[in-house]
Amino acid sequence: MSRRLTYSDSFSGEADREIRAILKEDSDDSEELTGKLKRTMLKVIKNELTPRQKEIIMLYYFKDMDIVHIAGLLEITPQAVSSAMKRARLKIYRYLQYYIN
Repeated sequence: MSRRLTYSDSFSGEADREIRAILKEDSDDSEELTGKLKRTMLKVIKNELTPRQKEIIMLYYFKDMDIVHIAGLLEITPQAVSSAMKRARLKIYRYLQYYIN
């Protein structure tokens, strides 16, 4: 059975752009909240995600790879990449709720 060459990530909306913007911010931390949020997100990614989730998040947000390319690189299906990303984002948001509120 051949793999699909296209895949749509249902999360690629406003929230995804905001996550990318926070993680791509320069390190000058002009806004204290944004800097704290970025540091917290990076700690959660480093310490709380599984190795596979961490790898997928790093490729997606820091290397700007899309789901299909990540799937090819890791030799898994795009659906598996999307599922791992969804679980990782949920875990990140759960930890961030304690820091934001």
